[in-house]
Amino acid sequence: MKILSIQSAVAYGHVGNSAAVFPLQRIGVEVLPVYTVNFSNHTGYGAWRGPLISPADVRDVITGIEERGVFGEIDVVLSGYQGSEGIGDVILDAVARVKAANPAAVYSCDPVMGNAKSGCFVAPAIPILLRERVVPAADIITPNQFELGFLTETEPSDLDSTLASADAARALGPDVVLVTSVERPDRPADTIEMLAVTGDGAWIVQTPHIPMKANGSGDVTAALFTAHYRASGDAAAALAKTVSSVWDLLQTTYDSGQRELQLVEAQEFYAHPRLQFEVTRVR
Repeated sequence: MKILSIQSAVAYGHVGNSAAVFPLQRIGVEVLPVYTVNFSNHTGYGAWRGPLISPADVRDVITGIEERGVFGEIDVVLSGYQGSEGIGDVILDAVARVKAANPAAVYSCDPVMGNAKSGCFVAPAIPILLRERVVPAADIITPNQFELGFLTETEPSDLDSTLASADAARALGPDVVLVTSVERPDRPADTIEMLAVTGDGAWIVQTPHIPMKANGSGDVTAALFTAHYRASGDAAAALAKTVSSVWDLLQTTYDSGQRELQLVEAQEFYAHPRLQFEVTRVR
């Protein structure tokens, strides 16, 4: 499998491509990373250095890849945080060109906008861009529950409303919706869930909640689920593997006492998921 991954990059820590690339490589995926920023560290520290890469330069890199004649071999285009409308245009253009070369290719979009605790943390134009132009072009999307509500102008909370919101998102264009953090009011204390919805059904998995903020964990989740689903076409199996790997990554990080994901230390959990959590069909 080959994945063209258009995301940010940091030298210190693991977010964007700096989170997604190694786990994908560890499960045997060839990754073509294209960077949208090249920062010293993620912006959560409040201070960082390095350049935003202009949309024109990002487009040039993608064009250079195309000139090598490999677009017909690309199975997936993957994108995450989109810092500007210009980058969105570049990503959509790349998706169209890859699909022209390989009609079987899919586009997986992590529609990064914010979360329930922080609200939206992107420029005001980005959610509109995602809802009106990017998500309709995607085959797979991986929003959290907050982002799902924003995309569909709904308020998902319990299981039924979250399923309805996922159906509304699928009506926009994507075939597969992975809701990466479902927080139902009636769930057991100190748990969190992940929900996958396709045209064939819906599946949920519950895990203990690890009490830490883990920048980059969503990028790992989107990457692993996309690769597993693209390989098998089985949403339940992809969900089981992804949740297992990401939970063990988070537990490894929590146990280390470090702020940044222990991405390398947890590598065996990507290659050999323990499948320790039960996936339940809910529709």
